[in-house]
Amino acid sequence: MIDAQTLVNSEELDRFEEGVRAFLNNELDAERFQSMRLQQGVYGQRQDGVNMIRVKVPGGALSPDQMAACAEVLAEYSEHDKAHITTRQDIQIHYVPLGKTPAALRHLAKAGLTTREACNNTVRNVTACPLAGVCAREHVDINTHVDGAVRHFLRHPLTQHLPRKFKISFSGCEADCAQGLMHDLAVIAVQRDGRFGFRIMAGGGLGHKPRHAIVVEEFIPEEELLASMEAVITLHNRYSDRKKRAKSRIKFLVDRFGAEGFVEKYREEFARTRTALADADPVRGEWRTGQALAGYDNAGAPRRALAQKQKGLHVLPISVPIGDLSAAQMHGIADIMRAENLDELRTTQDQNLAIINVPTARLAEIRAAVAKLGLGEPKAGDDVVACPGTSTCRLGITSSKTIGAKLAGGQADLRIRASGCHNGCAQPETADIGIYGEGRRLHGKLVPHYQIYIGGDGRSSGAIALKGPSVPAARVEQAIASIQQAYKDDAGAQQSFFQWSQAKGKDYFHELVMDQVAVAPEEIGSVLYDHGDAAAFKVQQFGGGECAGAAQETVAANFAEAANERNYRNAFLLQRKYSESIECAREVSRLVGESLLFVAGKPPVAGLEQIAEQIRQSLPQSADLGTKLVDLARGLDGQSSDFDEAAYKSLTGEMDQWMTAAAQVCQDIDRQLDLSASVPATQQQVTEKKKSADIVDLRAYGCPLHYVKARNELRKRDGGEVLDLLFSAQDSAQQASSSLASDGHEILSVNPGIRGGICVRVRKKAG
Repeated sequence: MIDAQTLVNSEELDRFEEGVRAFLNNELDAERFQSMRLQQGVYGQRQDGVNMIRVKVPGGALSPDQMAACAEVLAEYSEHDKAHITTRQDIQIHYVPLGKTPAALRHLAKAGLTTREACNNTVRNVTACPLAGVCAREHVDINTHVDGAVRHFLRHPLTQHLPRKFKISFSGCEADCAQGLMHDLAVIAVQRDGRFGFRIMAGGGLGHKPRHAIVVEEFIPEEELLASMEAVITLHNRYSDRKKRAKSRIKFLVDRFGAEGFVEKYREEFARTRTALADADPVRGEWRTGQALAGYDNAGAPRRALAQKQKGLHVLPISVPIGDLSAAQMHGIADIMRAENLDELRTTQDQNLAIINVPTARLAEIRAAVAKLGLGEPKAGDDVVACPGTSTCRLGITSSKTIGAKLAGGQADLRIRASGCHNGCAQPETADIGIYGEGRRLHGKLVPHYQIYIGGDGRSSGAIALKGPSVPAARVEQAIASIQQAYKDDAGAQQSFFQWSQAKGKDYFHELVMDQVAVAPEEIGSVLYDHGDAAAFKVQQFGGGECAGAAQETVAANFAEAANERNYRNAFLLQRKYSESIECAREVSRLVGESLLFVAGKPPVAGLEQIAEQIRQSLPQSADLGTKLVDLARGLDGQSSDFDEAAYKSLTGEMDQWMTAAAQVCQDIDRQLDLSASVPATQQQVTEKKKSADIVDLRAYGCPLHYVKARNELRKRDGGEVLDLLFSAQDSAQQASSSLASDGHEILSVNPGIRGGICVRVRKKAG
């Protein structure tokens, strides 16, 4: 699991709390606050005054304490009695009053949980195979690389203001249990010609116009993974449509450029990112040739207790109906795990849970304890997933949770997926049978319908499901039963449902359920109501959903991209790639200059000196910024013809100061802009960041050696410097903390659950 220092940032929680207060006091406009709120994973509901908090769970990995923290937030801050596991392995807590959201986020942060970038136009929660680290057929524990990607991209300037959300999956072998086919970016561990590495896929997506991801790299070595991923995200940031929201996912770039053109664009970006990240430390895992795993062939998660590759241990899946858990159930699971000394469970893409590292000898006892919570292992027919739909979602058209609770996959244990609208959060296009809600007019009446999909599989060897007919909601159970019966009668055990349905083709299914589709005038009264509703169906308008966030803030997006180009500029300079560094510096100047023009209400113009002249004319009180931009542009021209490294470093230092000053002007004009994450850090800030990030692992040392080691580490530091010390157990942490406090050092915090130990943050005494 990723350490809390990577995920949690107390300063941004302070800013969020200030934003909530300003919004409630009518000091911050709704659109700007929406962007801030979504960046922190707080999502509006259909119901006024309450919000959903989306907790990111990278790779689905949770500790018992983190599960308990989610339960505590649900009980203390929510007006509802259930939390919800999503198909992206998040945990959602609904019905939280806006004024309580800052306290709820801080409560989660204490357990090492973050909501940062769980919503908005960002890299969303990174999903992974729930059997990572324990599956016999994996080549590598893919959570090692999940953690590396999260550390790299969370709060990264490139990912803060993307054209639309961006979804990534990781799989530890060619089976691709994380379902890469449907993702914007998929990373799949492979073995090829005796070497280990990754296949990279991109451009997949569901919802509006679902499409398969395409392969952009058949094989890349481990050390090039982050550069490859960054290249794909850069493509999305640079070329995806920022104006037409319905066309702004990366899958539409594949349509725009064609598959070959998309790969060509990717290779251009990859050449650049690979060079820029050449000096970064690669994430390295422990690789192996995977073994066959008999009897397991399910996309996304195990359906039965499964022997791990570690002898004597099992994975125990827990079925969670429609993904909903009460606070008591979450506390109960955490208590069971603590009592059994189990330290990790996983959320899964089928909205279930899986406890890992369960001793085989303890399976029966743990099953019995789980049963007392009203939960149990998956059973044939209960592989049903549903999004919240009209229960809470502003985009919901139909009551997907209500219909989901009525559906079953039968003895064939088919995967059933029910979404409340065409955005497909329940992933219906990758199900055996999937449905999404829509409204259609029949005989002058608006009738709730479900569009049916048949025979999908989200793994890279699978396919998007066949698009079947749209059936009135009142008859969708009959239609699904007809499809299931046809499979039973026709295929039996000879073919998988995927093979059978793909062979039949979509015309077969249209014909099969024709009776459920056709509605005679005299039958209209029987189909007017959605499941669970007594009132006639209508599609309610809530001003649009928030899945993609508020309208793009041009200035914030420009500054974020400029910050990324500044990082590349510095990386290329260190590698003595001077022309590449200069081009990045020009791009920084252009992006920041255009931001100044934007806040002045002026359109962009070509050329840095032309931008500078427009700045002088349109912002007379900041004309010096235009004058300085001319100096920078001419300095870059001079460096292009006669490079001098010392002079160039001085020039880039001046550029960073100019960028900081430009950001201040933009924020003075628009006081609700927050560009703090994008402006260059001062040397003092860089030093403080380094200090706060230092961590010394003392888990291998017992008493009193752990204190001696800690004391010696502090002696190396300056007075006032902050250091994190990692101990193996609570007793060790307390003993050493007491001794360090006696020495005059300040104990700032004690946080359990960090890398499986206790983290003590210490500030060295002055003098």
